[in-house]
Amino acid sequence: MLYRAYQNQSDLFSPLRLAAQHISEFMWVNDQPHSATRKMAAALEVFSRMRLTHSRPAYGIDKVMTEGAEVAVTEEVTMTAPFGTLLHFRKHTKSVHPPVLLAAPLSGHFATLLRETVRTLLRDHDVYLTDWHNARDVPLAKGAFGLDDYTLQLVQFLEKIGPGVHMVAVCQPCVAALAATALMAEDDSPATPRSLTLMAGPVDCRINPTGVNALATSKPIDWFRKNLISHVPWPHAGMMRRVYPGFLQLTAFMSMNPERHKEQFKKMYEHLAAGETEKADPIRTFYDEYLAVNDLPAEFYLETVEKVFQTYELPRGELMVGTRKVNPAAIRRTALLTVEGERDDICAVGQTVAAQDLCPNIRPYLKSHHLQAGVGHYGVFSGSKWNAQIYPRVRETIHAAAELH
Repeated sequence: MLYRAYQNQSDLFSPLRLAAQHISEFMWVNDQPHSATRKMAAALEVFSRMRLTHSRPAYGIDKVMTEGAEVAVTEEVTMTAPFGTLLHFRKHTKSVHPPVLLAAPLSGHFATLLRETVRTLLRDHDVYLTDWHNARDVPLAKGAFGLDDYTLQLVQFLEKIGPGVHMVAVCQPCVAALAATALMAEDDSPATPRSLTLMAGPVDCRINPTGVNALATSKPIDWFRKNLISHVPWPHAGMMRRVYPGFLQLTAFMSMNPERHKEQFKKMYEHLAAGETEKADPIRTFYDEYLAVNDLPAEFYLETVEKVFQTYELPRGELMVGTRKVNPAAIRRTALLTVEGERDDICAVGQTVAAQDLCPNIRPYLKSHHLQAGVGHYGVFSGSKWNAQIYPRVRETIHAAAELH
C-alpha cells in the first residue's frame, strides 16, 4: 500500500514537473539577461528538479590523468548478475596497474555516489565497481538477495577479476567485504584480495553508537519488517517483490538535516534568478545524484539491520554465510587498511578500526589505520581531503601489497 500510494502521487505530479522542465528550458533559451521572466524560469526549474528518479545516472568518466598523460576511459561490463553488474572502467593505456574492486553500498542510492572515488582510484589503478541494480527492476523469478548473497556476489566478482586483485569497501559493505575476504582466505582462493581497505564502515556498531545506530536498535526487527517493507507495484519489472523503498531511505537521510536541503534549493533558485548558472551547477549536480533512489531487496535490508546493527554478529564471532561461520582470523596474507572520519555522524570513530582486532593473524607490518581530521562521512571518500590525504594512504597500501606478492 505504501509503495502504491507513492507511485500514485509520483504519477500525478509527473506531468506537472515535465511541463515545468520544458517551459523553463524554453524560457532560458529565449530569455534575455535581466528579463523579468528569469525569476519565473528559475522557480519552474527548481520545481521540476524537486523530484525523485529511479534510474542510475551516468558515471560520465570518459578520460583520466594517469602518469602525467590524459587517457580515454571506457565502461565495460565484465559480469552481470540479477542484482548487480561488475563494471570495468578500462583505461586505454599500455601501463599495467593493480586491479581494484570498489565495493559500493546498497543503501538507497546508486553506485554513482562513488563517482569521484572511482575517478581518483583510476589515476593509479585498474578499477572495477559493484554497480548494484534497482531491486524494483529485478523480476521476482530471479529470487531473493540477502546479506549472504551480497557477500557471495563479492566473492564471484573477485574471482572473475582474478589473482592479484585488491578490494576497497566504502561504508555499509565493509562487513560483507571482510566476510568475503575471510571465506576466500580460508579456502586459499588465488583471488583472495592482496589488500583490503575498509572505509567508514559499521564493522562493530557497539562502539560510539551514532543516531543511525540508535534508530536501528530502537525497534525490534519485526517493526522494520511490518512498517518499512513494501511490495513493488505494477508496472515495474519487479512487481510484487518485497523491497525497502529508496524513497523511504532518502526521506530518513533528508530528515536528519532538513534545513540544509531547504537552504540549498533556495540558493539554487537565487543563483538561477540572478543568472549565476555556474554557481547553481554544483547544487544541480548534487541533487540530480542525491534524488536518484535505489530500492533495496527486503532480505538484504532486514538482515543488515538485524545482523550488523542490532545483534553485531561479525564482531561477536557469530556471522554466518550460508552454513559457514565467518572467521576473520583466517586472513593472513591480505594487507588491511581501515579509514575513519573524525566527524562521521553515520559511522563513528572506532567502528571501522575494530576490524584490526578481528584479524589477529595479519602481521603488524600489513596493518594500518588512518583517522582523517575534519571530515564527516562523505568526506572519507570524496572531496579535497579524500584526494589529498586519504587517497595517498590507500594507494600506498595497494601498491605495497602488490609488490609483496
